[in-house]
Amino acid sequence: QVQLVESGGGLVQAGGSLRLACAVSGMPSGSRVMGWYRQAAGKQRELVAFVDPAGTTNYAESVKGRFTISTDNAKNTMYLQMNTLKPEDTAVYFCNVVRFGNDYWGQGTQVTVSS
Repeated sequence: QVQLVESGGGLVQAGGSLRLACAVSGMPSGSRVMGWYRQAAGKQRELVAFVDPAGTTNYAESVKGRFTISTDNAKNTMYLQMNTLKPEDTAVYFCNVVRFGNDYWGQGTQVTVSS
């Protein structure tokens, strides 16, 4: 059974940093697209960043230069380093993995940025 478990969310002041982690179990590393999404209250879920099987990364314009997505295959874990956080980054952050057409989601972790 595939499980994705996020951690690292919390409350931080504007300008601060957080690092989210997504631990994957029940699935080998490789041949997958891994990404982070977020959903603010009253808004649709949006893509924040993703990394493809070749290691190419892509970011939403709103987080470029501030967020960094990375993976550690040995730990089967994905990270999102978030720097220079803004109040508009406040949302529930979800990790997502797509492998051979199957779509998996974590339960989400709350990130709140105070002004």
